[in-house]
Amino acid sequence: MNQYVLGFREIDKTKLAVVGGKGANLGELSRIDGIRVPEGFCVTTEAYKRTIGQTSEFDALLDQLAQLRADERQRIAEISGEIRRIIEAIPIAGEIEEEIIRYIAKLGEETAYAVRSSATAEDLPNASFAGQQDTYLNIIGREAILKHISKCWASLFTDRAVTYRIQNGFDHRKVHLSVVIQKMVFPQAAGILFTADPVTFNRQVLSIDASFGLGEALVSGLVNADIYKVREGRIVDKKISAKKLAIYALKEGGTEEKEIAPEKQNTQTLTDEQILQLEGMGRRIEAYFGRPQDIEWCLYEDSFYIVQSRPITTLYPVPGAKDGKNHVYFSFGHRQMMTEAMKPLGYSFFQDFFKLISGSAMIELGGRLYIDMSRELSLPIIGKNLAKSMGVVDVLMQKAVYNILKRKDFIKGLSREKGMMLGVSVWLKWGIDTLKTYLRNDHDIVKNLMAHNEMVMHDLEQRIAKVSGDELFDVIFKSYADIKDAVFAGYGAVFTGAYASSWINKNIQKWLGEKNAADALAQSVPDNVTSEMGLELLDVADVVRKYPAVLAYFAHASDETFFADLAQLEGGQAVSASIRAYLKKYGMRCSAEIDITRSRWNEKPTTLIPMILSNIKAFRPGAHDMKFEQGLEEARQQEEDILKRLEQLPGGKSKVKKTKRMISVLRNFAGYREYSKYLLVWYLWIVKQALLKEADNLVQKGVIRASEDIYYLSFTELRETVRTGRLDSSIIAKRKEDYEIFKKLTPPRVITSEGEIISSEYDIGSIPSGALAGVAVSSGIIEGRARVIFNMEDANIEEGDILVTTFTDPSWTPVFVAIKGLVTEVGGMMTHGAVVAREYGLPAVVSVENATRLIKDGQRIRVNGTEGYVEIL
Repeated sequence: MNQYVLGFREIDKTKLAVVGGKGANLGELSRIDGIRVPEGFCVTTEAYKRTIGQTSEFDALLDQLAQLRADERQRIAEISGEIRRIIEAIPIAGEIEEEIIRYIAKLGEETAYAVRSSATAEDLPNASFAGQQDTYLNIIGREAILKHISKCWASLFTDRAVTYRIQNGFDHRKVHLSVVIQKMVFPQAAGILFTADPVTFNRQVLSIDASFGLGEALVSGLVNADIYKVREGRIVDKKISAKKLAIYALKEGGTEEKEIAPEKQNTQTLTDEQILQLEGMGRRIEAYFGRPQDIEWCLYEDSFYIVQSRPITTLYPVPGAKDGKNHVYFSFGHRQMMTEAMKPLGYSFFQDFFKLISGSAMIELGGRLYIDMSRELSLPIIGKNLAKSMGVVDVLMQKAVYNILKRKDFIKGLSREKGMMLGVSVWLKWGIDTLKTYLRNDHDIVKNLMAHNEMVMHDLEQRIAKVSGDELFDVIFKSYADIKDAVFAGYGAVFTGAYASSWINKNIQKWLGEKNAADALAQSVPDNVTSEMGLELLDVADVVRKYPAVLAYFAHASDETFFADLAQLEGGQAVSASIRAYLKKYGMRCSAEIDITRSRWNEKPTTLIPMILSNIKAFRPGAHDMKFEQGLEEARQQEEDILKRLEQLPGGKSKVKKTKRMISVLRNFAGYREYSKYLLVWYLWIVKQALLKEADNLVQKGVIRASEDIYYLSFTELRETVRTGRLDSSIIAKRKEDYEIFKKLTPPRVITSEGEIISSEYDIGSIPSGALAGVAVSSGIIEGRARVIFNMEDANIEEGDILVTTFTDPSWTPVFVAIKGLVTEVGGMMTHGAVVAREYGLPAVVSVENATRLIKDGQRIRVNGTEGYVEIL
């Protein structure tokens, strides 16, 4: 085999490192029966490496590039331009040139060719670098071809290619370039075929873009394409666009734009028969590669030619339903305010626990958990009630459910296998508990529940700490029932508080025209473990602010030596005692905390530092009591005002009596809403500590390299590894690769078994022009500076700031004490951020799609938490 030039027939997927993604795919395409690929060859990466190896300047410039960030555009442009100039000036070695000329002579020296770049980090199964390097069309003659090969090599260092590699973590030295030399086809029409709909992501719907002339007109955006949608041999949709221009090849080389004759501009580019023929070819190519493809095609003399096929890397993994029925899956992560990817131990442990609670299984997709709700949606009354109930959790998910319920044919085909509905006996028990709690209306119910549950947790902690090995896993499995009972025991209190809130909002709006009246009435309720967590960090700040040496240390604190370092400082012991006391109560918390693999505050105490410093900057000493009393006073004033106004209405005495009781119920039980999650997270921390001890043993035995490797095993696999002391290390490596891919995916709220992502668009109604629509979850209107933050550790908040983020879970609560408003992309009326925002009296709007992209950090915005929208001022 020649090391510098390979014909397409000599190439397959094993030659990726030699001919790059585009070249490898063309070699594979040439092997598929019934698929025409224009002839050609590849100048290999060995030729590129030999060429650039002729200059010492190249390495020095690469060293400089490696130091740059993606936002240093000017410097990237300067260095990249110099690299391109050097590469284009290097003469191609004689033996490489001879091989290229030999292949050109074989295919035809007078023939026109496309000269295309093919990088080794391009058209990969999980990363598409398409369009980052250059392509040259209609190149004729050996001298022109050789010149454009050098230009392709140089295009590995276009500004866009360099920036893209920096953004995606690719080493410039490890990406090499092959050049594809392919006979030109001068098509009457060309375009792109997606074997999965690029808009809905439905794998059953194939989408074709088509226009006259070369496909470059589509790629460059010169023309609007015809778009045809095809499903299983049937054209289901057509959009015929006006096509005024086309790009055609010139005989002497190069291309030109031509205006299409007026009578042809609105005609269909492909006949129906050709559309279906192209569909068949697309499905054949997809089957060959084993995944959805993005395919470039040409129509020449009424025959189709395929000039490229690459994997579609933006698709979310499709659920693997095998019963031939339709399925609908809901994102559990959106309901839990954690849309990031989870590692296998995290999602598998929670799957086991959820199955015990509900009797049904969650599935994992792209490192996230999904619930199959097909059976529930197939039952008309239950389906409508399910959609209605979604509003309190995530309104965009609710809208997606309403959209799918409109599709009657799809609903008829839904699977009716056992869903996640809890038994009648469970709902009956909760109903009875709620009624008893409501009638008794005594805050001691909450106090007693909390005291009992803390005893349960301490008992669990002792039992789990005493065992190891296989016995540990037995104890953990048995402990599921204990934590389930502890969580479920408080649902009567949770539902009672929710009922009171709903009753107040509904009736006060009906009687007095005031929206969301319960928001102010729920401020500073007792025993809300999440809001207390935020206020108690103010007490820690009061200790820290006294000691300059500690404040200076906080600028460079280390998790590994945090408390040891504090012990050496003036005031360090007092600060250490304060933080340790805080962590004893709340140290099991963190962002995305139902994932057992996430680092807890106990493991990374420096996570708290930005919030402590923000509290010192924003508040005076004693702010904890002041804020709590302020909220309490506002709640009292709101109650007094409402009751006075109700007295003036017809039937005022009765209305006052009912409302007063409901306010009492609200304040007695609303705080307990957060406690169930607190118990679960406490339990996960107990289990995690025990599992990490087992991981340390596995490291000592040489079974795994690092304790964190257990995060890439399922809970069952971990048990088997502990039992046998054996593990195939390639499993860990593969799972780590998968996790890196999954991290970059955007999980859909609702997805079908066909891979279709269901739309959840807002009807923006009467909100101000240009405002961002969302859901009002905590009333009031506030203006301030937007702080767009993705990680709590980056929360450099100043008083008066408005937090804008993807979502918040209980771990974000300490940030809430300093902000004046909240905007999130995910959430609903009863999610944690909304509950805490109401208690703190912060106007809040959630389910604002793309809020973190549309709102820029530092912009002044207005949050209308009463009507549910955000204005960028």
